[in-house]
Amino acid sequence: MAGDKGYDVPWVRNWFRRRRITAIIPEKHKPYGRRPGRPPLFDALTYRRRNVIERSISWLKQARRIATRYEKLASNFLAMLKLAMIQRCLRFHLRDTT
Repeated sequence: MAGDKGYDVPWVRNWFRRRRITAIIPEKHKPYGRRPGRPPLFDALTYRRRNVIERSISWLKQARRIATRYEKLASNFLAMLKLAMIQRCLRFHLRDTT
């Protein structure tokens, strides 16, 4: 589970630990309730990948039809997601070729 610094609180980390979920959360500058010398494990590469997914979801939310979920059937909603991603890819590639 990847999260930002807002999730660096002891009860969240304990919740993940009890469920054997690896938490990829960067430390706050002054974390509360943590003993010095025992920082939690943090994988910076995996945390950076989280940003790519977060930006993709943010971009999809800007597509009004997807954000408001006009499509009631799951198959139609999936089709609209695919069309939105195709549109995004085409815009990206056209911008790079000009």
